[in-house]
Amino acid sequence: MSTDLPAIDHLGIAVKSLQAAKHFYAMLGLEASDEEIVEQEQVRLTMVKLGESRIELLQPTSEDSPVGRFLARRGEGLHHVALRVKNIQSVLAELKSKGVRLVSDAVQTGAGGHLYFLCIPPVPGEYSSKSARILRKSHDPLSHNSGAGHLRLRR
Repeated sequence: MSTDLPAIDHLGIAVKSLQAAKHFYAMLGLEASDEEIVEQEQVRLTMVKLGESRIELLQPTSEDSPVGRFLARRGEGLHHVALRVKNIQSVLAELKSKGVRLVSDAVQTGAGGHLYFLCIPPVPGEYSSKSARILRKSHDPLSHNSGAGHLRLRR
């Protein structure tokens, strides 16, 4: 893997109502992006810019979706932490070679053109159920011919 340290790209927050969550962040003077639906993930989302990072608000479009099941089990709150990485393909290859349990073997396209794959990081204790999502934002200046990406850690 690259020796470059990752940076926080965004925090994913599972919510029952995007409107209520957007209202809260608006009271803090923060503006949300246009809403987007990601069909394959069964989620409606918006991004709230916060300095160099963002907050991703996630509302399920189905109770049987990953975010819908998360809300049913754990309630509203932190769903994942996304860390920016330099090369998604090399990170995927590195994790595969080290035997990290992958949820998906292939890179997929998510919200905003991000590319991602899912894995279960080998962390002991209660955090062993967390999964990681690695992404690349297709319109991110870091990604132009560089394979830049993000690592998501999910509860």
